[in-house]
Amino acid sequence: MFALALAALSQQAGILASHGEKATVLLFIRSDCPISNRYAPELERLYKKYSPLGIDFLLVYPEAGLTEAAMKQHSRDYGYSIPSVLDPHHEYVARAKARVTPEAAVFIHGELAYVGRIDDRYVDLGKARAQPSQHELEDELSAICSGRVPPFHETRSVGCVIEDLK
Repeated sequence: MFALALAALSQQAGILASHGEKATVLLFIRSDCPISNRYAPELERLYKKYSPLGIDFLLVYPEAGLTEAAMKQHSRDYGYSIPSVLDPHHEYVARAKARVTPEAAVFIHGELAYVGRIDDRYVDLGKARAQPSQHELEDELSAICSGRVPPFHETRSVGCVIEDLK
C-alpha cells in the first residue's frame, strides 16, 4: 500500500515529503545484480530495525523491462518484506541522484540528506571485504533516530550501473 501511494506521489513536486515520520529511505536494487542480491539480508535487517522507529523504506527497481511479477518474485526469492516499486522511467533515480545498485538515498522531510553506499563491504568491483568496517547507511539512520539531522553527504557506491534511458 505504501509503495502504491509513494508511486502516485512521484509525479508531484513534493515527492517523499509526507512519508516517514523521521525519514524515507529509497534502496535502489536490481534483480540481476549480484552485489545488490548479496545485500538482501542487510537491507532487510535495517528495515526491521528502523521502520518501527519512524523510518519508511522502499525498494526501487530501476530496471527497464522488469515486470511487476518478476519484481515480486525477486523480493520473495531474496526474503524481502520491504515494500517495493518499479522505476522504469527513473523518476526515483533522478530524484535521488542514484547511479548504481545497490545504493541508498535518505530523505528527511522530502529533502535528500544522504546518497551512497550501504557500507564499505565492496572496495571495488570484484573486491569485497569479509565484513564491512564502516556502516554509512546505518550511521545515518541512527543519527536521525537520535534526533540529529546530519548535513547532506554522499559516498561512492560500488555496484551495477543504472543505465541511462534513451
